[in-house]
Amino acid sequence: MENANATSPSDFPEVPDLHWSSAMELDDERMDQTHHEMVDMVSRLRALPHDQQLESYRELLRHTVEHFAQEERWMIATGFNADNCHASHHETILDTMRQVETHFLQGDEAIIDRMGAALAEWLPTHALTMDAGLALHMKNVKFDSRTETLEDPSLVKPATMSGCGSVSCS
Repeated sequence: MENANATSPSDFPEVPDLHWSSAMELDDERMDQTHHEMVDMVSRLRALPHDQQLESYRELLRHTVEHFAQEERWMIATGFNADNCHASHHETILDTMRQVETHFLQGDEAIIDRMGAALAEWLPTHALTMDAGLALHMKNVKFDSRTETLEDPSLVKPATMSGCGSVSCS
């Protein structure tokens, strides 16, 4: 009997390798550094054979948890509502990433490949929309992501932003 979870590479469109480029820079050194790290981790993961992926995947998941927590601290510090859709988007990505390990351990050896491809496709878009909006907002309220402090706290009205934070959403 054929495995219902079995897939072949032809079942999915080819996702190009992910490489850091200046086009992904958002003019916030700490945010850019975190994104660059994630790009490198996704790229390394995608280059590994299945039997060597699990520990690198776990490392990527740990990095992503901290990456998202960092951005969410910045959102709260700069006036986003705690339940904004940017943070909800992070939660959805993390929920999916956490399920991947379970499926891998249950025998779906290609699931980390599929997740790596999905992240390679997703990250640039997320960074250039939602994260770009967050970076611009942080700059406008004079928030220093290195020290996680506001130059002038009066520029922030607590929990006033409820959208995703992207440049196309308030």
